[in-house]
Amino acid sequence: MAGSSNLAPVSSIHTSSETGRLLTSETKCNSKEIDLDVSLPSPYSKSYLFELVIADKTHYRRFLYISLTLAFVVLALGLVLHFLPENNRHHGHSKNLTLALNQAIAFFDAQKSGSYPSNSPISFRGSSGLQDGNSSNIHADLVGGFYDSGNNIKFTFPAAYTITLLSWSVVEYHQKYADIGELEHIKDVIKWGSDYLLKVFVPPTAKSDPSLLYSQASLVGSAGNDTKNPVPNDINCWQRPEDMRYKRPVSVCNETASDLAGEIVAALSAASIVFKQENEYSQRLLKKAEQIYEITAKEDRIHRAITYTTIDACGGEARKFYGSSGYKDELVWAATWLFFATGNHTFLDYATTNFAAAADDETTTDKGIFYWNNKLAANAVLFTRLRFFRDLGFPYENILALSTNMIDQLMCSYLSKQNFNRTPGKAFSVDYHFIPGTGGPLQFAATASFLSKLYNDYLTLFRRSSWNCTNDGFSLEMLQSFSTSQINYILGDNPRKMSYMVGFGDHYPTHVHHRTASIPWDGQYHSCAEGDRWLHSQDQNPNVLLGAMVAGPDQFDDFSDEREKTWFTEPSIAGNAGLVAALIAHHDPPRSSASNGPNLGLDIMGIFEKVHLNS
Repeated sequence: MAGSSNLAPVSSIHTSSETGRLLTSETKCNSKEIDLDVSLPSPYSKSYLFELVIADKTHYRRFLYISLTLAFVVLALGLVLHFLPENNRHHGHSKNLTLALNQAIAFFDAQKSGSYPSNSPISFRGSSGLQDGNSSNIHADLVGGFYDSGNNIKFTFPAAYTITLLSWSVVEYHQKYADIGELEHIKDVIKWGSDYLLKVFVPPTAKSDPSLLYSQASLVGSAGNDTKNPVPNDINCWQRPEDMRYKRPVSVCNETASDLAGEIVAALSAASIVFKQENEYSQRLLKKAEQIYEITAKEDRIHRAITYTTIDACGGEARKFYGSSGYKDELVWAATWLFFATGNHTFLDYATTNFAAAADDETTTDKGIFYWNNKLAANAVLFTRLRFFRDLGFPYENILALSTNMIDQLMCSYLSKQNFNRTPGKAFSVDYHFIPGTGGPLQFAATASFLSKLYNDYLTLFRRSSWNCTNDGFSLEMLQSFSTSQINYILGDNPRKMSYMVGFGDHYPTHVHHRTASIPWDGQYHSCAEGDRWLHSQDQNPNVLLGAMVAGPDQFDDFSDEREKTWFTEPSIAGNAGLVAALIAHHDPPRSSASNGPNLGLDIMGIFEKVHLNS
């Protein structure tokens, strides 16, 4: 199988067996030659062997053929079982991760807004949102980007997180992407998102104040709550994006929206590393990232999260969907990625100096969770990566050691099952505290799988095979098993035996909460009223939203495949970003590797290309 969830290095074993043959015995009597590859001497018309009478030579010939064939099969099976790698024998049936990755990345093609590419593999999508930005309150080019989930809204905050995470996965595992022919595809997805992020920042001019355009193509009114005078908008109108005719106003934030700014900076910086071979584009991304960071840093005393900003327009309706709980983790996250992209120690100074404050600011329900609202655990993984493979010494060693300890304890929490809830299926650790309004529990399983597998790879290359927690010791094999179990659960190893990624396997959700997937692509215009018929229909979606990971089951492993139950069946780009990252981390390493150590398909030094010792 091209893709497998078992990543232990496998050595090629070549075996050969000597050909067995029957030797003729010496006899003075005449013998008859049997038409085989061997000669069987017989002084009589009938031969007796172990009291078996060979009355018919044809039957005897068949008997020999069958016996030799069975003996060969038994021998072959014995050799296979003997030499089969341990990790292939003890992790259950493997998944076709190449197919899963192909599909998971394709979901982003289905979410594209703007001038739709003619060569897209998605047949039920076209150009849409071509007037985005031309609203009553702002006039800007905001065409492009991704629709967030099953609606037709574009949220910049989770979109930027999506680009950061996808870029991170390419920075680490680009060899794997290339090996399965998906490197250019995933880079196209990242560029589609980064191109849009370049548009959302309006630089300061003599005539205007610096602003961040929090482009969400926001709602008219209050999410359609005005029942007396309902106005069509992205929530109350069930309509394909190609058919949209209603207004799509834009919410605007200034530099005090530090969480939004920080995530955009992180995304542009990480993407600049992905496109480092395309120097002009990479520098364009980096210049914009530094520009946004510089403006935001000047407002350090008045940083505010989107949720708590005093600017009424900032975030607008977006806060009801993606209300950030804090900004410090995003600023540290931004500075960390800027450091890797530029090698400028000023950014690392900020990130390490403010990491502890960001940790103190982490909410209780968010501890240890990596998703669009919390980057702290992921940042600690990056710091640990720096400590393991590019130790810069003073004055960073203390905070980097603190990060390593934090991640060690997080991995212990994954394995001990003490800090995070498990479903009755006990095969995965999703539903961390069942946080409402976060976009679905499976996204937590996906990012936990990604972080644990990535850290497992770091430890393997660092030649650290085990570590101790409070009362227990844990090994890399145990961490690998945990990490793999999360992906396997998503792809079908769960109590319902259902793949929660659309199109993968024989049993998956068919009533996904998604406007484009649920309305036929028939060349006809469908109004909001006509769309409602499809929203409430019991029929399966006419279009298969390939690769979409739905929100997933609840904390009891229960799942309802109903279009109107968004908490079960709605996908999101942020959720799928975690899935793609986890899938590529678990995919088999490339067939060849230039490294002398374990071939994990991981580019250890690429991220450090611009990182040097501080002179």
